[in-house]
Amino acid sequence: MTALLVGLVGLQGPGPGWGQTAPRSPTSPAPARAAPKPRPADPLARPAGDDKNAPVTVDADQLENLQKEGLIVFTGNVVASQNNSTQYADRMEVYLDAKGDNIVRTVSTGNVRIITKDCRTGTARRAEYYDAEQRVLLLGNARVWRDDNVVTGERITLYLAEDRSVVEGGKQERVKAVFYPKSQEPDRADAKPAARAPCG
Repeated sequence: MTALLVGLVGLQGPGPGWGQTAPRSPTSPAPARAAPKPRPADPLARPAGDDKNAPVTVDADQLENLQKEGLIVFTGNVVASQNNSTQYADRMEVYLDAKGDNIVRTVSTGNVRIITKDCRTGTARRAEYYDAEQRVLLLGNARVWRDDNVVTGERITLYLAEDRSVVEGGKQERVKAVFYPKSQEPDRADAKPAARAPCG
């Protein structure tokens, strides 16, 4: 979601044919699965708790797997979650690499809404996510807010790895941002930091 997606990253199905298995009869036993082979440690890999390695869960009314095109299409009340980030849309297209193992990009349309793990909410007509660049594009009446602070534009680009964003206006409307200062409370040595509530 986030990331995903925001970012949606690391979506890996059980291999070719994911989402296209034949139904089993209620009396037939489940096929045995081989234990996964341990992978060698990669010194450049992100930590296991990082967004990129977290599992992605996608719920939708329908899934269509177009293996030859390397495309998975989710339609109808799509909800994609990863690592406390959630994305909602009417339709989500997930483009995979040539092997079908990793996400290259996603395109979401229709009632797009993204809630990040740091409680930012974004809406737009269309959202595109590019995994290699860790970049999210919100296109068409794009809006991102957290608490009362809000920024709007025709296009908002979020560079997730850089914790940076760019907001662009359109032909009819300029960028608009409204920021409210945080209230200043005196420091108290005995005060405990408040636990962050889940985004709502």
